[in-house]
Amino acid sequence: MHSPHLASPAPVRTGIAFAALSGLLLLLVAVEWGPLVSFDRTVADSLHGPAVDHPGITKTSRILSDWAWDPWMMRALMAVAVGWLLWQGERLLALWAVATSAAAVALQQGLKAAVGRERPQWPDPVDSAHYAAWPSGHAMTATVTFGLLVWLLALRGADPRLRTAVLVVGAVSVVGVGLTRMYLGVHWPTDVLGGWLLGVALVALSVVAYGRRVASREGSPT
Repeated sequence: MHSPHLASPAPVRTGIAFAALSGLLLLLVAVEWGPLVSFDRTVADSLHGPAVDHPGITKTSRILSDWAWDPWMMRALMAVAVGWLLWQGERLLALWAVATSAAAVALQQGLKAAVGRERPQWPDPVDSAHYAAWPSGHAMTATVTFGLLVWLLALRGADPRLRTAVLVVGAVSVVGVGLTRMYLGVHWPTDVLGGWLLGVALVALSVVAYGRRVASREGSPT
């Protein structure tokens, strides 16, 4: 059964607030605002030295970033969730999850192409990545995936212990993938921040849209 808080104004406020913050950050990145560029460079420089000097930590970070928290792993998790929803007969909800995940990919790739931000460059790189930097695809995909999973579990009335476990794993994964991308020197801090902000905004607005869709269906004449 669907949760009665679908019409709560909280997702609306969250979506608008995070979308606005994403837009502001996008503007500052696009115009290469001096203080932001300086901040990114300072943090990146401070992380690169330890990454070079501690190969064991760097190897672990690469495994986590490139395998455990890779966007394709996130999509596999979402595929499992969609399969479960279909098995439960929740075709609209399954389609909504797929559409939201697809929208995240399209938005992320579109912004990368539009902004065209270069990734950090190092004479002694410890990892590599291709295409434009902003926003971080890893950070955004993890945020959207776990945001949707937590919402879906709450909506379907899953065991609170399972919901808490997914929330904890999600929080660790979202923060962890952002930190590893910065530590490995393949993203600027504000690339990761952009991915987080956009991910939260997209999930919140998707929740709002789904709630309105369900409300309109329930209010339509039979």
